[in-house]
Amino acid sequence: MVELNQIVSFLAVAIALTLMPGPDILFVTAQSMSRSWRSGITVALGLCTGLIVHVALAAAGVSALILSSPAAFFIIKLLGAIYLLYLAWKVWMGIRKMKAEGEFAATAEISSAAEAHPVGNVNALSDNANAGIGLYRQGIVMSMLNPKLSLFFLALFPQFVRQENGMVPLQMLQLGLLFMMQAFVIFSVVSVLASSLGGRLMNQSGSWKIRLAVIEMLIYILLSFNLFFL
Repeated sequence: MVELNQIVSFLAVAIALTLMPGPDILFVTAQSMSRSWRSGITVALGLCTGLIVHVALAAAGVSALILSSPAAFFIIKLLGAIYLLYLAWKVWMGIRKMKAEGEFAATAEISSAAEAHPVGNVNALSDNANAGIGLYRQGIVMSMLNPKLSLFFLALFPQFVRQENGMVPLQMLQLGLLFMMQAFVIFSVVSVLASSLGGRLMNQSGSWKIRLAVIEMLIYILLSFNLFFL
């Protein structure tokens, strides 16, 4: 079992590392600013769910075996980079759609009756639910295809594991759970703050919605570059 002094020292390091600018917190910030705080928290939940795989593999010793193979490490990095570029492409297609809809709205009149149609409301709720599932899935996939997380846990856990406290794999699982909990709390707070900032910007000008989408796309591209080349 992990002792209290281990928990306190581990959480201090974990919180500091989570607050540092990195792929996960940038991902959450981008989603929150361009969409909503709910979207950011949904992504955060997906990211933390993906961490379960890395923690379990690290505790079982599988991560060390995978990372010892240059070919396996390269393939995982490549898949992760490709997935991030795919997300960037999806955002770009969304930007083109927003521009097209903006041009259409400038030349066409939309009746208020059509906007209040109940079927439209039902479809909107369905679209929101599907979007939430998609964001949750994106968080999981992004987390699982980042082999640097496995390296991170393999470097971090041994510093706080004590042989005299019993089963080492169990201690690693407990530390992993603590890391996921604090990460989700921090990401949730970041989501609310980033969403508030994004909302203010979009209220100032409708063009900020497209600008924030462009920023989100660039973040995906930078994260892809960071994952594959750095």
